[in-house]
Amino acid sequence: MNRVAIVTGSARGIGAAVAGRLIEDGFDVAVLDIDPTAAEAAAASLDRAGGRATAIGVDVSDADSVRTAVDEVVDRFGPPGILVNNAGTTRDNLLFYLSPADWDLVINVNLRGTFLMTHAVAEHMAKLGWGRVVNLSSIAAVGNVGQANYSAAKAGIEGLTKTLALELGPLNITVNAVAPGYVATEMTAALAAQAGRTVEEHQAQAAATIPLRRVGQPRDIADMVAFLASDHASFVSGQIIHVAGGPVC
Repeated sequence: MNRVAIVTGSARGIGAAVAGRLIEDGFDVAVLDIDPTAAEAAAASLDRAGGRATAIGVDVSDADSVRTAVDEVVDRFGPPGILVNNAGTTRDNLLFYLSPADWDLVINVNLRGTFLMTHAVAEHMAKLGWGRVVNLSSIAAVGNVGQANYSAAKAGIEGLTKTLALELGPLNITVNAVAPGYVATEMTAALAAQAGRTVEEHQAQAAATIPLRRVGQPRDIADMVAFLASDHASFVSGQIIHVAGGPVC
C-alpha cells in the first residue's frame, strides 16, 4: 500500500480530523488548504503528534495551483496513493437572492476542485497501480432550501464519483464519497449565527431530527474516510456513504 495521502481543505474542521486520522494509520499527509498559514499550523500539530505532515497552499478551483501543489507533494513525499477531496465552501441564499458570483464560487471550489485534484493525482495512482479517492459530498445533495449552489455541487460530486469509479476501477483505483449530515464544525457554527441562534441551540434543534439524537463530530467522518482509504475497503467503489446518524431520504 502507498503511504502518501493528500487531504484538501485540511487546516480545520472535517479535513483536519481526516488528516489526523490518516496520520494515526501511518500515512504521510499533505495538508492542502487555501490558507497556507493555517495549513502550516495544522501540519505542525500533526508533526508534534508523531506523524509526518507537510503544508501546501492551494486554490483547488485553479488548475495551475492544483498542478503546482501536487508536484510539491511528489517532491516532498513521493507519489500520492490517497486523495481526500474535502475542500469546500458555502454561500447560502434563496434562489431570488443567490448571485451568479456566489453560484460560481461554490460550484468552482466544491465540484471543479474535486475534478481538478482527482485529474492531477490520478495519473500518479495509475503509475502506482493502486489508489484511493474519497470525495466529500453531503446529505444536501438530495436538495436543501437555500442551498441551490451547494446542493448542485454535491450532487455533481456524487455523479463524478460513480463515473470515475467506472473509469478508474480497471487501474485498481477505488473512488467513493462520504456524505455527512450535520457535523459540529466552524461551517455549521456560521449557519447558527446566520439563523440568529447560539451554536448550542442550533445543534440541539438539529439533533432532535436525527434518529441517534446527536449531531456528528469531525471524527465520525474521519473514521469512515480512513476505512475507505484502507485495504479493508479494497472491493468498495462507486459508493455514496451517508454518515448522518440515520437514513437519508
